[in-house]
Amino acid sequence: MITLTKEDGPADLDGVTHLSIGVSWDPTAGSTGGVLGKLRRKTGTDLDLIAIAMQGGDPVRLAGLDSLDPMGNGSLIHSGDNQTGRGDGDDETVTVEFARVPDVITSIVFVAAAYKKGSSFQKARNISFKVYDATGGSTHQVADIWPSLLSQDNGCAVAKAVRVGGAWKLQVINETGKIKQGSEHALMRFAVSK
Repeated sequence: MITLTKEDGPADLDGVTHLSIGVSWDPTAGSTGGVLGKLRRKTGTDLDLIAIAMQGGDPVRLAGLDSLDPMGNGSLIHSGDNQTGRGDGDDETVTVEFARVPDVITSIVFVAAAYKKGSSFQKARNISFKVYDATGGSTHQVADIWPSLLSQDNGCAVAKAVRVGGAWKLQVINETGKIKQGSEHALMRFAVSK
């Protein structure tokens, strides 16, 4: 098992064959009560967890939104789009099987974003990112990352898996920023900067 904090720097993933990152959030009505508040809680807000596979400094594949297996070999799998935040546990998850990741991929950046128009971090509460060692078919949580609720940003770079020789390291990033909603290019530029 590995333990991760941003301050500790990159953690060796020796012995970790499968890594999962999940995002969860709860819908909020803000300060609105009554019927309007119930409607806002029911419809929720749509946050998205996206994994961007990098070849050096270039983004080459994206898992998330409507792309569930961008490599086509099961090495980078997205659980699917949860558009409300309702339900228990992680609302969206990305799992990496390191042995299957093509050699040309040098890193994978995990980003959570209020990507679609009308969604925002301010329309969600209790946002958290969990990192799991999913080796051997069972999952063990190794980190819990909570972004600031005061941010007016709509993107958060959660973590980055980096290939170092034949091994992988994982670094907690937990940095927020602005991403133009609905623009995959803006999303990828955000990932490149991390």
